[in-house]
Order: sequence, then structure tokens, then C-alpha cells
Amino acid sequence: MGGLRKKRASILSAAAALSMLVAGAANAQEDTIKVGILHSLSGTMAISETTLKDVMLMLIEKQNEEGGVLGKMLEPVVVDPASDWPLFAEKARELIEVEDVAATFGCWTSVSRKSVLPVFEELNSLLFYPVQYEGEESSKNVFYTGAAPNQQAIPAVDYLMEEEGVERWVLAGTDYVYPRTTNKILEAYLKDKGVADEDMMINYTPFGHADWQTIVADIKAFGSAGKKTAVVSTINGDANVPFYKELGNQGIAAEDIPVVAFSVGEEELAGIDTEPLVGHLAAWNYFMSVESDANDEFIEDWHAFIEDEDRVTNDPMEAHYIGFNMWVEAVEKAGTTDPDAVIDAIVGVTVPNLSGGYSAMMPNHHITKPVLIGEIQDDGQFDIVYETPGLEVGDAWSDFLPDSKDLISDWRAPMRCGNFNTATGTCGGSES
Repeated sequence: MGGLRKKRASILSAAAALSMLVAGAANAQEDTIKVGILHSLSGTMAISETTLKDVMLMLIEKQNEEGGVLGKMLEPVVVDPASDWPLFAEKARELIEVEDVAATFGCWTSVSRKSVLPVFEELNSLLFYPVQYEGEESSKNVFYTGAAPNQQAIPAVDYLMEEEGVERWVLAGTDYVYPRTTNKILEAYLKDKGVADEDMMINYTPFGHADWQTIVADIKAFGSAGKKTAVVSTINGDANVPFYKELGNQGIAAEDIPVVAFSVGEEELAGIDTEPLVGHLAAWNYFMSVESDANDEFIEDWHAFIEDEDRVTNDPMEAHYIGFNMWVEAVEKAGTTDPDAVIDAIVGVTVPNLSGGYSAMMPNHHITKPVLIGEIQDDGQFDIVYETPGLEVGDAWSDFLPDSKDLISDWRAPMRCGNFNTATGTCGGSES
């Protein structure tokens, strides 16, 4: 009988210990705020997105060293959607429903963002999207910290027209929503500027395209008509490497047919032969070569965190830097991570960017940014050849497309509308 009592006491003791362990784990979870990181770590977009995962880990670690947020430590939750667009939606749902993240930082391509958008809206969670995109979208649940077309594509075309005297245009892109919509805007813009149809060549290729011989030959022929020709490139991911290599193979130098790219930055140039790319251009809102105290500190922090002095920084990393700091400030301002409270608190939040100035979150959930154009150097860095005199406000809806020129976005009360038509005075749908 005594043995039975001892056994029962032992079981009760183990149960109590287990209960304390579970309670301790629950308390530990309550003492942390989870942050989702949704970037491809494998597949065709890993060349661009892996670094964005790394920089988010750095930003979270640094914030924790400064005391976290609302007195709680931040806990990163990393998933790999593997450059698989439907998988992005599954992983987003996992982060929100299973992991209970307070906000998610992620996506690169617009097709991945379009994939997750219904999930974030359905579950009323927050996504900070750090990459240039095509516009024509404004969601209550998304903060667009990368460039809209008026903060990258339009200024790049203006530069080529005014400074390089370009008259013929090759619009070359990867075949998905961002290049197609951006080029639709650029085509309308160029026509407004008097460019004829025969002076525009538009071409699309699949993700990971490798055989550029015929397309580059077509570009070379198109550029031999006696008018200054340029390529505006929305080619994304690892297809850029064979594209530039083929330009070099066919003797197309930057002084002959310059390429201005919207998806080629320091990370894409790292570790490849940059000789065929020297002199070609990229349009971004940040380059590693920017001279500012904030950028020097960011680069120093990055190298210390990643433990590699050769690792570069790039524009989408700065977008995460800005977006993350805006989220932290908005949460502290709201006193909660509740999505609706953060949405109300974040408009007007202003934080340092890495160019030595400040960026603000606007009512349309886009931010203010400078526009920079850089020339590729043989060391994989950029010589900045142009910078806008001030900050550009991201435009969710293009002024150059008939279906969107009358639309504005304002997520503040009382409007709370992503596509308010100023001509009709109506909102086309509060969640658009």
C-alpha cells in the first residue's frame, strides 16, 4: 500500500512539474513578440531574398539589445516559400494562424505578394513588402516600403531621355505581373512623350531564362536604326547573369546600348564577373556607395552581424530597415501589436533612411524616398550619377493609365479606402 502511495505521489509530482513546464513555456511565449520572415531561401529568387532574411535577423537582434518592443523580446520566425508562388500563401497562413506573428516582413516578386495578399486581408495581419513593384494596388494590410513606378521607373526613363538622349526603347522583363504592369505604365508614359510604336520593343522571358542569344541579337538589330537606344530591364532573379553575359558576348557595350535595371543591385552582382556590366545602370532608392553616417553605421553593423566584410548591402535591405523601424515606432506609439491599432498609428511615422535623410509613411501605405541612378563599376558597386533633389512620394495608382489616373488611396479615417475615385467620389472597395 505504501508503494502505491509513493507511486501516486511520484505521478502527481511529475504532472505538477509538467504543468509548471507548460506554464513556463506559455509565459515565455507571452513575454515575446513573434515576427514573421517570409523570404525564398531556395529556388530562382534565393539569389536576392536570402540576404533579406539575414538583415531581418540582424534588425531583430539589434532591437532586442535595445530592450525589445513594449518591454518584450522579439522572436523571429523564418519560413522558406522556396520561390514557389502558391507556397507563399501557405507559409503566410502558417505564420499568422500557427505561429501567431505580430507582423511579417517578406516577399520579393509581385506574384508572391499577390499570392499572400488575400491571406493577410482575410486574417487581418500586417505585411511589410520591401521591393520595388508595379503599383496599381493599395491594401489596408500591406505597407509598400519599396519603390512605386514613380519612384524608380519613371525617373529612370526621364534620366535616359534627358541625359543620354535615348529615342528608342527596349522594355525587357521577366514574364509576370511586375514587369508587365510596369511596362504598360512606361509604354503609356513614352507615348505621352511622343515616342512612336516602332521605337519600342517589348519582350518577356520566363523566370530563370538562360538562352539569351536570339533576344540579344534582336536588341542589337533594334538598336542599329541610327537612334540612341536603351534597354529598360525588369528582368528578375538569376536570369540577369546570362543576360548581361550575352550582351558582352555580342559586343554590346554600355556606351552603345545602355541597360537600366530595376532588379539588379549589389547582391546580384556579388560573386559574378562584372566586366560585361560596367557602365550599365540601375535605378534604386539606395546604393551601398551612398555617403552618410547612417549608412556607415548600417554597413558596420551588417558586417559584424554576418561576420563577413565582403558581404554587400542593397536597396531592399534598406527598405526592410525603414519598414521595421516604422513598425517598431508604430507599435510603441499604439501601445499594442494589434493590427488595427498599428495601422492607425503608423501613418505619419518618420524614421531615418540610409541616405542621410528621413522617410515617412504616407496615408496610402507607401513611403517617401529619394531616387538614385547608379553606374555599375568593376568592383560590383555603383557610382551614383543622379539623385532627385528631394523625396518622392510613392504613388499607389499611376497617373498614366486611364483606369487608375483618378484613383487615390487613403487608409485614415474617415476615408479608409484604397481606391477612391476622385472623379465619381466613390470608393471602389475598401480592401482593394
